[in-house]
Amino acid sequence: MTLTYIAAIVALFFAMNIGASGAAASISVAYGSGAIKKRKNALIICGIAIFLGAVIGGSEVAETIGSGIIPSDLLNAQVVLIILSSAAISLFIANLLGIPLSTSEITVGSIVGVGIAQQALFIDNILVIAAFWVIVPAVGFTIAFLLGKVITRVNRKYPQLKEKKAQKILTIFVIIVGFFEAFSAGMNNVANAIGPLVGANLVSMSTGILLGGICIAVGAMFLGGNVLQTNAKKITRFSLLEGVTISGTGSILVIIASIFGLPVPLTQVTSTAIMGIGVAKKGKNTVNKRVISKIVKVWVVSPVVSLVISYGLMKLFVDKDIYTVIVLLSVSAATFGILSLVKTIQQDKRSYYENGEGI
Repeated sequence: MTLTYIAAIVALFFAMNIGASGAAASISVAYGSGAIKKRKNALIICGIAIFLGAVIGGSEVAETIGSGIIPSDLLNAQVVLIILSSAAISLFIANLLGIPLSTSEITVGSIVGVGIAQQALFIDNILVIAAFWVIVPAVGFTIAFLLGKVITRVNRKYPQLKEKKAQKILTIFVIIVGFFEAFSAGMNNVANAIGPLVGANLVSMSTGILLGGICIAVGAMFLGGNVLQTNAKKITRFSLLEGVTISGTGSILVIIASIFGLPVPLTQVTSTAIMGIGVAKKGKNTVNKRVISKIVKVWVVSPVVSLVISYGLMKLFVDKDIYTVIVLLSVSAATFGILSLVKTIQQDKRSYYENGEGI
């Protein structure tokens, strides 16, 4: 029973961090385009919308997370605690760094790590989910790019859209569409926190979604500021009409995925849509490449990191296999050492060529 309570606490902590991360993806367009002037107001709107999305439409994805990746009979309080702890650690670090991160990826990665340790995975389902992690952001980029080209022509043909009256209408529309994007985030992401609990029958679906929705909303309002700032201000600048395109693209794609029970990366959909708009406007040079590179690296690494953490915790606490844990730690230390050594060598080379000096 103690493990059950601890797992529930970790799930709620994870849900708060999901809200913090989801805030960037779901309301950053309305904030970044200037439709919502104050960051505080943007986060409050985001929190309300995420809660409603979780309560109204979060059950389908929760079912997938709870029983569609590994057999639900493998789940107990200890295993659920390992899954949630692995995912929460990965997401918390990303939030501290202000990087928008896909909670779907790290949660699925954590569950897959458990499945590998237990040698029980629904491979076909995992491949479908992973495929949509690529397909949905790619579709988001394409739609935003094409609509961005259309917007450019519309702005040239109808300059009156820049008048104050038209801008007021667009501002309201951007906020409404942003609200629905945050709503879609609640639908898709609440499952990441409460799905394992539901799969293990530690909590009912209705109770889990209600508590998870509350914690996600709280996390969005109080912890989402850094990630919101990163996604809204540091990638590229966009107008109100472009903001409608970005938010509309993200919300429609994620709501459709949620209806079919697919956990998809809303953060990636929004970020790639922002990139698509930027490229359509002024070419690839309009996007801040350093920020994009940093985000993409985290996207790639995060599911692997959570997988390794959950696999290691399973071997340590369930299988009592300390030797495997030692191997994992050794590989991790060697990897960091190699990366550090490569960085040092590159710095030495730059110093050599810039200063004309050797060692």
